[in-house]
Amino acid sequence: MDFIDLKTQYQRFKPAIMDRIHRVLEHGQFIMGPEVAEIESHLADYTGTKHAITVASGTDSLEIALRALGIGPGHEVITVPFTWISTAEVILQVGARPVFVDIDPLDFNIAVDRIEEAITPATKALLPVSLFGQMPDYDAINQIAARHGLPVIEDAAQSFGAQRNGRRSCGVTTIASTSFYPAKPLGCYGEGGALFTSDDHLAQLMRAIRTHGGIRRHYHDLVGMNGRFDTLQAAILLAKWPGFSKEVELRGELGARYTAALQDICQTPAIRSGNTHVYAQYTIRVPQRDALASALSERGVPTGIYYPKCLHEQPVFSPLGYQSGDFPEAEAASREVLSLPLNPYLEKTDQDMVIEAVRHALAGL
Repeated sequence: MDFIDLKTQYQRFKPAIMDRIHRVLEHGQFIMGPEVAEIESHLADYTGTKHAITVASGTDSLEIALRALGIGPGHEVITVPFTWISTAEVILQVGARPVFVDIDPLDFNIAVDRIEEAITPATKALLPVSLFGQMPDYDAINQIAARHGLPVIEDAAQSFGAQRNGRRSCGVTTIASTSFYPAKPLGCYGEGGALFTSDDHLAQLMRAIRTHGGIRRHYHDLVGMNGRFDTLQAAILLAKWPGFSKEVELRGELGARYTAALQDICQTPAIRSGNTHVYAQYTIRVPQRDALASALSERGVPTGIYYPKCLHEQPVFSPLGYQSGDFPEAEAASREVLSLPLNPYLEKTDQDMVIEAVRHALAGL
């Protein structure tokens, strides 16, 4: 059993994938070819935003967002310590300082009621993460941001396809960022990402930054980067696109099935009122996490840990001055979370095997 099965998905979409790749090979526009604009149009329509701007990776998308907002040395950006390193790494890359806020233990997203106390005159943006496939309370977050005149960047690397109160992830904040890394709910076959906004000026800036700081070739108004999305990767997304909504539905069904079978023996994902969950990772929580992972491995069940160490515990962030114990909810989660196999095409017989293995292992711990 694979933890994330990309091969089955490939077989289902193989004719469309090969056709799309062949078209790119024939027209030869490997950089910023027509498929890039085509997938951007689909993405913008889907999220309800005016602009979708594809880029070379999810990490690049976050850095481009910060640069477009003019964030740099002397500035602070509020985010969480329980996330993949890209979220805070890019803040350092633009010369700003990450300011961490603890998480809510129920959904692992930012503790909204702790945000305001972290805001200082140096704060220039809020960067919440929609972790594991579920959005935090962006209504409340946007209200806090509005009171302080701050933009909000949604790190939606794991939540593309999720909804809150009928609005889709990537369509509820000043700027949103997602990733098309192969393991994501919508993944390509390499690196890739996208930015979303309905602000025309920010969209123009982000398009320029992704292409060496200029819209026209040989004219560079900004310090930019080579952040363009490959045409071949856009083609692969286009081949998968017709099946994406169904895959979101299947993820939800499989996640609900796990929860129904496991909620009596461990903490299963809690879905906030008004939310849907795309289960980029189906993550349970148990105090004896490492022993459970070992027992499952012995029975041939792969697992993942997202994330075994909080960002403030990583050496690269030690100059920020945080100490162990500063974010107790995030630290506790990092020692107890365990993700189980889930993909849209997980067979129920395989899922039943995982469920039985988890129940058997926990009964013996």
